[in-house]
Amino acid sequence: MHHEPRKHQIRASYTDSTVTVYQAYAPAIGLPAARDGRFPGSWKRDRMTWIKPSFLWMMYRCGWATKEGQETVLAVEISREGFEWALRNACLSHYERGLHPDAAEWKRRLRQAPTRVQWDPERDLHLQALPYRSLQLGLAGEAARRYADEWTASITDVTPLAAEIRRHVREGALDDAARLLPHERPYPADDALLGHLRA
Repeated sequence: MHHEPRKHQIRASYTDSTVTVYQAYAPAIGLPAARDGRFPGSWKRDRMTWIKPSFLWMMYRCGWATKEGQETVLAVEISREGFEWALRNACLSHYERGLHPDAAEWKRRLRQAPTRVQWDPERDLHLQALPYRSLQLGLAGEAARRYADEWTASITDVTPLAAEIRRHVREGALDDAARLLPHERPYPADDALLGHLRA
């Protein structure tokens, strides 16, 4: 029996020590990052950056790498240690009654948190919304610096993969498209890691 995934659950490609997240950039940032395996000096470490463990959510966001400034899709392998630090220190990006004492307290936490979490509907191959959620993790300040300079283990340009999957989808070859998708499975996260981020 196929049962529905939990509504707020992290699904990701991961190994014993790393987890893969996706970002899309203009080629001026994306190509050097993939070439050198780290973010170039021109990458703004003081700006909020959003990372996503869902390949299809990234495709939805960047329109299969066709949107301006998002033509290069990167698969960034980061340490699980860093990823979990980011989750533990995160605040939900919206006020949730029952999870936060009150709106003012939520605002205060959000201002101080180095990371924030948003749960957006997961996407299918047609980029249509699914009934369960996908994690978006926003990194600011200290978290963005750590991400770029400490957590990143490898950076791969997966734009050609995006183009190939998109071609199969357009031709109606959904099985072929699905076979090429990165293998994402539930990430081992207990309440200590996600309790403060689940409504």
